[in-house]
Amino acid sequence: MATLLPNPQAELADVPLAQRPRHVAIIMDGNGRWAEQRGLPRIEGHRRGVESVRRVTEESARLGITQLTLYCLSSENWKRPQTELDLLMDLLEQYLVEERTTLIRQQIRVSVIGRREGIPDSVLREMDKTISLSSHHQGLHLCLAINYGGRAEMVDAVRQLARRVQQGSLEPDSIDEQAIHDALYTAGMPDPDLLIRTAGELRLSNFLLWQISYAELWVTERCWPEFREADLHAALRSYASRKRRFGGLPS
Repeated sequence: MATLLPNPQAELADVPLAQRPRHVAIIMDGNGRWAEQRGLPRIEGHRRGVESVRRVTEESARLGITQLTLYCLSSENWKRPQTELDLLMDLLEQYLVEERTTLIRQQIRVSVIGRREGIPDSVLREMDKTISLSSHHQGLHLCLAINYGGRAEMVDAVRQLARRVQQGSLEPDSIDEQAIHDALYTAGMPDPDLLIRTAGELRLSNFLLWQISYAELWVTERCWPEFREADLHAALRSYASRKRRFGGLPS
């Protein structure tokens, strides 16, 4: 793949930089549904979905978006058939290996949020290697939510704060929103400005429940395997047209 340097003016010239989201989060839904509608195995939808991940990541980097967070595997997805889960893990490992050179060339920094329990050791090794090799990059921050659940994240944050109180390093009355933010998996990351969901579903599915308090929502009927750069542009234009008041009144 060719190196794609950020060029915010190349596309969306009608959307000023100040009106674009800094952090875009995406619930990538509809892989299995897309495959079933075409008489294909569900895993084929996941394979095609990897291509959408590649295209949207490269376009986000080219447009100068600061962070892209993708909901890859929820903690509830472990309820799926074991065969499908095994193939999903294989696809994830393959992605981490095959895309590593491109991620490094484009200076994309990778991080992962979620619990590590249940993820195969081989996947964890490739995950940790990619995170380490890209840790100093200054381009797009690509955050992958793997074995992630918003409620589980809050439980882990509360446990962390409770341990600090028990150890005497934190006073209960000093716990505020910043303290909770710092205990979440996403500590140090900006909250999403725009949340995109594919396949027409109108729910949050336990994704970034704390962080999306003021995110703008954009839903498309397109399933994730057919999501393309033009759809991302449409979401960004919609975002730019909205008035973000954060509970206040427009000036």
